[in-house]
Amino acid sequence: MGLSRTGMAACMAAAIAALPLMAAAADLDMLGSLTKGVWNMRIRDDGTEQRICVRTGREFIQLRHRQPGCSQVVVRDNPNEVVIQYTCRGNGYGRTSIRREGNGLVQIESQGIADGTPFSISGEARHTGKC
Repeated sequence: MGLSRTGMAACMAAAIAALPLMAAAADLDMLGSLTKGVWNMRIRDDGTEQRICVRTGREFIQLRHRQPGCSQVVVRDNPNEVVIQYTCRGNGYGRTSIRREGNGLVQIESQGIADGTPFSISGEARHTGKC
């Protein structure tokens, strides 16, 4: 006995509705595997560098939104790349892609709105020592 068209549509709608919940629950294992300690991130556009103390790897997600309490949705969680979209109520939003080239080297692309102003970051971060 097969599903009717209505039954099939209901099953598909339920599966699609569950996707954001499944994405929000992703583990982001790749970020956890990065070497802990101080990382230097070089921004490609202007050559500036930023030091980041990495304890979990998630420090790379919200580079322009440092406040806690932002909601995050994991768009992609692969062994060598994660993409996270986040919203910081009253302060903007962003979408960050982090691609691992090694446990001490990542490529980061992030763009969004912070304090009412658009931003776009393209950079490379390298592990350089202990925090």
